Amino acid sequence: MTFTPGQVITRRYVRGDWCTWVQPMRVLADDDQGLLLWHPAGSDFARIVDADGNTQHELTIDRMREPRLTVLTWTGYDILVLMPPGAAHSVWWFFRDGDFAGWYVNLETPYVRRAEGVDTNDQLLDIVVTPQRRWEWKDNDEFEARIGHPLYLDAPTATAVRAEADRVVTLIEAAAFPFDGTHTDFRPERDWPALRLPADALVPVGQRVSGWSSAGLSEK
Repeated sequence: MTFTPGQVITRRYVRGDWCTWVQPMRVLADDDQGLLLWHPAGSDFARIVDADGNTQHELTIDRMREPRLTVLTWTGYDILVLMPPGAAHSVWWFFRDGDFAGWYVNLETPYVRRAEGVDTNDQLLDIVVTPQRRWEWKDNDEFEARIGHPLYLDAPTATAVRAEADRVVTLIEAAAFPFDGTHTDFRPERDWPALRLPADALVPVGQRVSGWSSAGLSEK
């Protein structure tokens, strides 16, 4: 299944039986380099928030009280997201007022396609990269704290995530694709609107996500 440029799909994070994040994205390309997506500031996104206002940064999902997907507005930056085929990460380009503001690397499982979009599992560790390619870890403490939790990371998975992160750092330091200046001059079409989430994109918490196996990603 190949997505068409201009098509709007949803990019989801799924953990166990929970859908924890949903983001509408405009497809720019779907080719050998990967799935390239656009999400401007002012668009919808949804994340798991519990009855006390906690997100997964504060509590593991199994400790949340009445968690539910909550629709919020994306602010601050427009983003391009590249999901390379088979890769255990995505690369984000941040733009503010049309100017490139840096990269962000999200460590995640290789994505699986479905009719309306793609699913992946956030692996918690991130890398923040300036336009000058200075980089630093993000959420390292959270990553380490979740190792051993059955819904998050076992030790072998954590080792694999670290290895993937090290491979990406090598690309950053070498100014190799996608950190070679590609897409840093990107400009969206003037008539592209902010993106809205359809009501049926919000999977109820605890309802098994279609196309997802609790043991990992699976094609359905």
